[in-house]
Amino acid sequence: MAAARFFVSGRVQGVFYRASTREQAMALGLSGYAKNLADGRVEVVVAGSASSIDALERWLWQGPSVARVDQVVREACDTPDTEGFRTR
Repeated sequence: MAAARFFVSGRVQGVFYRASTREQAMALGLSGYAKNLADGRVEVVVAGSASSIDALERWLWQGPSVARVDQVVREACDTPDTEGFRTR
């Protein structure tokens, strides 16, 4: 099982970015979470197959139609201790 942490910058808070990310992650069979950060970014931590994580990363650059994504930074991380996918 692979895991990754993403930091997404742009207009990504208040535009259903976390909820949409949850839908995409669940459709891809990923577990983890998405949460708003105080600096305006969204943090997304996921675990699952490498190909599903790569597919989610491509989607993170798009986001929901009202979002504007300026940057997605990916880093390795430990597998999150969660079942399913939650928004925080």
